[in-house]
Amino acid sequence: MSQPQYPPPSGPPQPGWGAPPPAPAPAPRKSGAGKIVGFGCLGIVLLSVLFAIIAVAASGGGGGGGGDDPKPGAGMASADAPATHGDDGAREAAAGPTGDVRLTACEIEAFTTWPSAKLTITNRSSKTSNYMVQVEFVDAKGTRISEGFAATNNLRPGQIAEEEAQGTAEATGKVTCRVTDVTRYAS
Repeated sequence: MSQPQYPPPSGPPQPGWGAPPPAPAPAPRKSGAGKIVGFGCLGIVLLSVLFAIIAVAASGGGGGGGGDDPKPGAGMASADAPATHGDDGAREAAAGPTGDVRLTACEIEAFTTWPSAKLTITNRSSKTSNYMVQVEFVDAKGTRISEGFAATNNLRPGQIAEEEAQGTAEATGKVTCRVTDVTRYAS
């Protein structure tokens, strides 16, 4: 008897017929958009926490660097005053962290029309210190327009830092700047 003859298989070779298996399809490329969004959200959360810590420490700290309350009227300057106007007399008389801060300019920024105060911070303590300074901006009627904060870290004894406190509300006319709180603590 003779054996039946079958026709050869048609189509691509199948595994088991001696041909290598087909190569797997390449994996799709990831765009990385998820990482960008995730890190962006993380950055926003961290900045929010940082601002909250600074705001709480500056407003709730109550001048914790020496127990001295800021003197009413100390650190006042006007947006119309020259840049050298400040609280030199009050600074010499003030003890503790309040006396370490001098208001050197009070102005309205041309581009944003927000009030701004320039400050000179001199560490008169015996330890390297961090400072947080709160400034309020008041219009000609005595109404508070805004407030701003300035901070500097690791200021060595006798070292001077130039800082700026920026308000966040539009202002027009004459603006007065006043240092309302100074917190100093050893770093």
